[in-house]
Amino acid sequence: MLPHDEGRTTRQQLLQTLRTGGGSSIASLSQALSITEMGVRRHVQALEREGLVEAETVKQAMGRPVSIYRLTPRADDLFPKNYPQLALDLLGELDDEPAGEAIIGRMFEGRRDKLIARHKSAMAGATLEERVAELAAIQQAGGYMSHWERDGAGERFTLYEYNCPIAQVAGKYREACRCEQQLFEALLGAEVKRTECIADGGAKCAYAIRRPAKERAATS
Repeated sequence: MLPHDEGRTTRQQLLQTLRTGGGSSIASLSQALSITEMGVRRHVQALEREGLVEAETVKQAMGRPVSIYRLTPRADDLFPKNYPQLALDLLGELDDEPAGEAIIGRMFEGRRDKLIARHKSAMAGATLEERVAELAAIQQAGGYMSHWERDGAGERFTLYEYNCPIAQVAGKYREACRCEQQLFEALLGAEVKRTECIADGGAKCAYAIRRPAKERAATS
């Protein structure tokens, strides 16, 4: 067992052993983790069902073929990443350039425009409520822990995001927040006002949404 495995669950130890040792048999995993082969097999089967582990049958010079277990690409997301710091470092390099601020602004705007183009068709022909629900689903899939509510008779809505995957970047480069609000306005075809922001120290990001003033006037 690796020294820094102490205190980790068997599942975590198994994943780490497969990560550091590559392909392993049930027998070798049992030895490495100091648990029975039956116990290892139970955990491995659970990880297989989750799509985190896959098996390959390997022929041996003598005896029966043996199953070798490896992590799948999906399992890569279980291990620590430092993407926010990498993004901050790269943006910091641009910041030091004479036109760095303008370049960074265009990068965020380019990302906004690509997301608009990617999701605009899903909003076509939908009511505002349906568009809000679709936007919440898009953000949920992106890791924002989104939730939306209807206020009153369906004229106003609130979109909540309880997680911000780019919070560290947004905390330093507020263009990220501005472009996100513009993205929401473009996809919803509505007025969007941010009322709370994680990057400002809030517990969540919250957006008040309502139909544009000219539409409200036309129906009043």
